[in-house]
Amino acid sequence: MAFLTDRKRAMGLGSAKTGTAHFWAMKVSSVALLILIPLFVFTFGAALGGTYEDILAYYSRPFPAIIAALTLAVGFKHFNDGVQVLIEDYVHGIAQKITIILMTCLSYGAAAVGIFAIAKLAF
Repeated sequence: MAFLTDRKRAMGLGSAKTGTAHFWAMKVSSVALLILIPLFVFTFGAALGGTYEDILAYYSRPFPAIIAALTLAVGFKHFNDGVQVLIEDYVHGIAQKITIILMTCLSYGAAAVGIFAIAKLAF
């Protein structure tokens, strides 16, 4: 062990070549959510308390439907990236890969169901 160089001791412990891209994806989705969440709250708040017909008419307009769909899509992508970081930090081995795959399927599936529901309301 004394004859190993510093480079040999560090092999396999360095960069995985995706950290910067993941960091920027999280930052971009954070800024997008910083804009989308207030817009969603104001557009959704205007629809609260309405009848089913009122909600259908409200989400038939493009602006509220697009804001709701974008908020769902960006929110679940941000959720998926954040959960992936947590899983990479605390779960190891084959369980890590399985958990990441399951959480990715869950988050994209939930986003797809939400966007489908908004599309059904809009059309």
